[in-house]
Amino acid sequence: MKGRQILLDHVNGREAAALMVDGRLDDLLIDGDAPRPGTIYRAISDRGVKGQGGVFLKTPDGSAYLRGVKGIDAGEVLHVQVTGYAEPGKAIPVSHKILFKSRFAIVTPDAPGLNISRQIKDDDTREDLLALAHEGMDGAEMGLILRSASADADADEILEDIAAMRDLAQQVTGDAGRDPEVLAEGDGPHVLAWRDWTAAADVVTDSGCFENHGVLDALDMAKGAQVPLSDGASLFVEATRALVAVDVNTGVDGSFSAGLKANLACARALPAALRVRGLGGQITVDLAPMPKKERRTFENVLRSAFRSDDVDTVLAGWTPLGHFELQRKRARLPLAEVMK
Repeated sequence: MKGRQILLDHVNGREAAALMVDGRLDDLLIDGDAPRPGTIYRAISDRGVKGQGGVFLKTPDGSAYLRGVKGIDAGEVLHVQVTGYAEPGKAIPVSHKILFKSRFAIVTPDAPGLNISRQIKDDDTREDLLALAHEGMDGAEMGLILRSASADADADEILEDIAAMRDLAQQVTGDAGRDPEVLAEGDGPHVLAWRDWTAAADVVTDSGCFENHGVLDALDMAKGAQVPLSDGASLFVEATRALVAVDVNTGVDGSFSAGLKANLACARALPAALRVRGLGGQITVDLAPMPKKERRTFENVLRSAFRSDDVDTVLAGWTPLGHFELQRKRARLPLAEVMK
């Protein structure tokens, strides 16, 4: 099926959302048992880590780790937000820079100022949105960012979104409790789909829609390592304890340009392959043989492919052995973990 579809359903009793693009699974969100990113805690500082500029915190969901802070004594009360999923056996990653994020508005208590998404280029639209921002944040000392989805939204919807995030921010920042507590839950898959998948799409909410629209079949394929590419090429994505290994194969194509074609196809397919499988951390790509002069071409295609990806990914570069490395935020739970 051509076009974009957003499907909201459940898998193994877990809330889930799938984004299908031209009949292929492009993104997947499945709820897990770990604290959701975006969850806000009232946390208590436990102990610092000398030489690393971080501190362990006590939360209702266990130990959390806050990086990049100094001068925090044991027993201090902090408001922190979950930024991703913890690696097995490690503390929950959190930040003290809290964001209150919705479809149209992001309220930033620690960063005053009213801003419009850079993706909105039209001057008249930016001016209208800035007026809405001033109206919605009148009297507040917090900052606001209006997201790109605001460009085509109704003014009343935008103001309603701003008010909801502003009220939540005021409630959390005004908290004066002393014990570890969850102050705000992170958004689940259905809300995240509404919040972040803002491009035009058909939305399907019928129970069983995953089976009726091919999502379950796509999930079965995603449980495996192989991702078919064009012209018989393929890539294999396999998670180990240390890293995610990606291997590119040219298949039966034995032409001189086969390696470059397979590598460029890998670059275009890799973001979706990682999103659907929920993989992050250190990623090493073992590319098919290609002339060294084509490395820049591969990098450009890879950078373009990740530009539209909503998970923070650093393109680290080439190793002496000719592998390409990436560092990706652990923003999703691994599919293999939630689909056990």
